Amino acid sequence: MKTLRLILLAARLAGLGSATLPAAADPLITSWQTNHAGQYARIYTNAALQSAGTPLTTWSNGSQIQALPAYAGIQEIDADPNWVYVRSTGLASFTMGPWSVGFPNLPANQKTLFRIPRTPAVPAAKTATGGGTIGCFVDGVAMFNSWDAFTYDVATGADASGINGYWNRDAYVNEGPTFDPAYAHQQNTGTYHYHANPIALRYQLGDHVDYNAAAKTWSESTNAVTQHSPLLGWVADGFPVYGPYGYANATNANSGVRRMISGYVLRDGTHGTSNLTVYGRTTIPAWAVRLQNVSSNQPGPAVSTGFPLGRYMEDNDYLGDHGYVPGVDFDLDEFNGRYCVTPEYPNGTYAYFVAINTNGTPVFPYNIGRGYYGSPTGGTVTSITNTVTTYFLGYTNLIQKLNAPVVHGGTVTLTWSALEGGSYEVETTTNFTSWTVLATNLSPVEITGSFTNPAAAGTGYYRVGRTAVAAYDSVSPGGGSGGASVTAPGGEVNRSTTVTVAITLPVNPPWPPGGAPITSVVLAGNINGTAVSDATSGTVLATFTIPTNAATGAQNLVVTFNNGPTYTLAGGLTIN
Repeated sequence: MKTLRLILLAARLAGLGSATLPAAADPLITSWQTNHAGQYARIYTNAALQSAGTPLTTWSNGSQIQALPAYAGIQEIDADPNWVYVRSTGLASFTMGPWSVGFPNLPANQKTLFRIPRTPAVPAAKTATGGGTIGCFVDGVAMFNSWDAFTYDVATGADASGINGYWNRDAYVNEGPTFDPAYAHQQNTGTYHYHANPIALRYQLGDHVDYNAAAKTWSESTNAVTQHSPLLGWVADGFPVYGPYGYANATNANSGVRRMISGYVLRDGTHGTSNLTVYGRTTIPAWAVRLQNVSSNQPGPAVSTGFPLGRYMEDNDYLGDHGYVPGVDFDLDEFNGRYCVTPEYPNGTYAYFVAINTNGTPVFPYNIGRGYYGSPTGGTVTSITNTVTTYFLGYTNLIQKLNAPVVHGGTVTLTWSALEGGSYEVETTTNFTSWTVLATNLSPVEITGSFTNPAAAGTGYYRVGRTAVAAYDSVSPGGGSGGASVTAPGGEVNRSTTVTVAITLPVNPPWPPGGAPITSVVLAGNINGTAVSDATSGTVLATFTIPTNAATGAQNLVVTFNNGPTYTLAGGLTIN
């Protein structure tokens, strides 16, 4: 009777079984979407590519240039007691685009580092959201507010960019035609972002959304709502954003779920609001007065075909200012949130919710209101200067797993989670002493690798290793082509560089188990490795800073385990 043994043994490059990082129960650490981190970001630049289902992994319009593939979304998660840091390319894992004909911008790897406070503060005086990134969705895509960065200029009688005014244009109303099917687009620096309902992300996370595979578009499901919306992202004040469906009773998880009702309505004379069409735009609403601390008397353009009702955020009024009661007449406060229990916070939290109407169309104020509920102490930063714990690393550090084999009619099929752009090798043995290479230079299909061995017989053991990674656009600022990782034996490094080396140990003596303590990893007799780990048995990761005066040529690598064996790789790494 045929018996198969399957083991994942040799990672030829950093990542096939990287260090298992500390566990954390905090949703601010665990909610990030990392299962697509090894996949290239993709776009459709036009409807023809979308119809054919042939996306691009590199692109250019002359100003936004993605010359190398970039991996999608979140690539690093770090935390200390006060902050959570996420590093992201800012590119979604679903296929982005196409955008409207003539829209000039394309997305680009933003190499973003965003931090979020772990203990949110709630001030009495609120802060208005500004232009640009105000939060980060769990797929690493930027969250923008409801403003399109244009304001009515009384002096010219027209809308202008960057002016400090009191009639601020609504991004969804004015820029909606430039959104892709995921309700997202990018500005002139290539920052892909959502102003409203992130419907494609919601679909990926299992929210109440349908996907039309033929049209490659998303829509709100017409079926009955059965579950609370997932956590979609985090605002710079430290509070979460959920999809549009929450518990009917804010403090009772057993009360059923329904669509959360926005607290805003158009100023059309109903619900006690001013009728701007009849009386003109002469005053801004009370919520805008509170945020901007100005008089309500602020002239704007008359409602007309050129300046229709709804064009400006201030065309909306908050029902709480007209005698209606939050939690009774509507659900979401003037910041577009409420205090409630959620699946991640059974004891309660303040949370923002996506606002949509009955047919799924986004409604003001979309993701969060014009102001932050909490203090926006988080935001984009350039570096991490304090000591942190790393919870996730993407790129070549990704943990990849070999699945159970499928055996049928004497044929063995192996599949494994892979890094897109990686090259893989499959080997087999019957005795762990000698290994036979069955296949090399295997390329995965996106993030799934596979190999079929039609000649399998008897007892066999398999191992799969990654031997190389194609050049990619790193998430690190200014970095590069993915050349910061090499393999040993056989790799090459340059003087005056810092590199991470994935070392495949010789098969004799037998390997210690994964995670065994290591005393030292030394290159060329005197270059000590740092950040050493061995989560996968037989593979050791170490980082070396190569001195300017290092000896060149093939150099020995020596790995010594604590109270265990020592492995010498003669000429294992070449210094140039």
